Amino acid sequence: MGDAMLEKISRAQQGDAAALAMLLREHYPFLYKYLVKATMDPLLAEELAQDTMLRCMEKIGTYNGSSKFSSWLITIASRLYIDRKRRWRREMKWKQEQAEQQGTRRIRWGFESRNMEWSDVLDAMSRLSSAHRMAVLLKHYYGYGYEEIGEMLDIPAGTAKSRVAAGLGQLRKELNDDEI
Repeated sequence: MGDAMLEKISRAQQGDAAALAMLLREHYPFLYKYLVKATMDPLLAEELAQDTMLRCMEKIGTYNGSSKFSSWLITIASRLYIDRKRRWRREMKWKQEQAEQQGTRRIRWGFESRNMEWSDVLDAMSRLSSAHRMAVLLKHYYGYGYEEIGEMLDIPAGTAKSRVAAGLGQLRKELNDDEI
């Protein structure tokens, strides 16, 4: 982390609203892109990104620098998403499935409307459970280790590793080749 970033974080922790606003503005695009891939729902991703920013504003004083600031934000966002998913489980299951399908259609439409090819991998990713999808994304798209993924998702590193393996296994089976 650069000195300028550390300075902004320090100023934000001391109550400098402008420094905090700058930190959040700089990290929002990265966070949103992660959440779109994790949730497969751009509207939910936007809502979670905003919730994450609010939580960051509340908890900036607890950031201790033991991980990158972006990793800390992903941890907050992942846990908010997991908490939301737990609440959803108490609701009717078909609502969740419907929202994910609609999100997948929105993403597909977004790609197609910009003349971008909808990748078979993204299509297959949309059929993974959110737990497997998040683990695969964090490991193979963002490059985090199993320990980091475990911390971010609040699960043991071994569970993170098994979720990545299971997710990759399902993707390979669906794609029926070694694309991934």
